[in-house]
Amino acid sequence: MTDDAIVYQLALAARQKKRRKRPKSLASPQQRATPQRLPEERGYSPAQRQGRQAEDRALALLEAEGLRILGRNLCCKGGEIDLVALDGNTLVFVEVRHRTHLQFGSAAASVNLQKQRRLVRAAHYFLPTLARRHFGGHMPRCRFDLVCDEPGGLTWLQHVFNE
Repeated sequence: MTDDAIVYQLALAARQKKRRKRPKSLASPQQRATPQRLPEERGYSPAQRQGRQAEDRALALLEAEGLRILGRNLCCKGGEIDLVALDGNTLVFVEVRHRTHLQFGSAAASVNLQKQRRLVRAAHYFLPTLARRHFGGHMPRCRFDLVCDEPGGLTWLQHVFNE
């Protein structure tokens, strides 16, 4: 055989092999029956999903205590605020910390000075917008709270640090 004939035979064999593969739509029923993750869970690690669930529990706790939730997961270059709520006429910035066990310390102990500074920076970033939207442009009193989700249950700590 000549070189052109060999190349032709190889190309023909590759094309036939490609045709033999089953399209994904015709996959076996067992493959199609595998459970898919919910859209809100896609792309999140197990730790991120646990954190999200802890935020959901914290949100339910705060609403049960009478706070009105204004925002969730507000992100900026300076940091992230997990929850923003309204307690009377006080604007509350809430950090949610989750611990599955207390081997490395409590959830409250994990909010160190560096984390506090990031929270304050993020609060300063969002404060003008929140004041304009919910307080008619007047600067409200602000408070930083912490919700700890630990094996013993949820704990809501109010006014955990000052700006």
